[in-house]
Amino acid sequence: MKKKYVAIYEDIASKIESKEWLANEMLPSENELTSIYETSRETVRKALNLLSQNGYIQKIQGKGSMVLDVQKFSFPVSGIVSFKELAQSLNLKSKTIVTSLAYLNKENPIYNKLEVDGYKIWGTNRVRELSGEKVILDKDYFSEEFVPILTEEICEKSIYEYIERELGLTIGFAHKEIVVENLTEEDKALLDVDGYSMVVVIKSLVYLDDAKLFQYTESRHRPDKFRFIDFARRVK
Repeated sequence: MKKKYVAIYEDIASKIESKEWLANEMLPSENELTSIYETSRETVRKALNLLSQNGYIQKIQGKGSMVLDVQKFSFPVSGIVSFKELAQSLNLKSKTIVTSLAYLNKENPIYNKLEVDGYKIWGTNRVRELSGEKVILDKDYFSEEFVPILTEEICEKSIYEYIERELGLTIGFAHKEIVVENLTEEDKALLDVDGYSMVVVIKSLVYLDDAKLFQYTESRHRPDKFRFIDFARRVK
């Protein structure tokens, strides 16, 4: 049997998603929710904590719980997550469109970033569609040393899945930089960016578990659709 606080969490989350409670509005107070759901204050607090953990509300001391904009998708900055994994975790209808796939010209500066020695570099551009809107442009580059074959089918499904399951490699860690940049002509041509002049770009150098650099990527996001989240602990 479903626990009471989980049922309350699901009901409030559903009302937020259906915009019965709008972003930046305050939820009813804990006392009011206790009356509405005919339960204890402790049960209501458990439900509110779960809503907070999952990005539905922000608790404001002395004021209550404010509804957050759930139309933005939470993108974990500190983790290494494929687009396929992200879409599945958010339960969103998604599509990947491969717009280019080829070896880079030897003069391309990406060769310096990946520090390859005698190997070619694969370059692929993929447009990511979420709920019918083209909101991400992923520009990925892989050293042929570790990814000898790359096909359009692999790029459409999941390159990371192919690397881990088919090539037997273990992806270890990444160094990331987040910047805001002006739209390029390529962004304008490939993404649904009417009304926007900037994109949020995550630039990543990605390493295998043995610390070998195998990928550089620039993931260009339409700014209104994502919030970039991280977990940080204060070090004393």
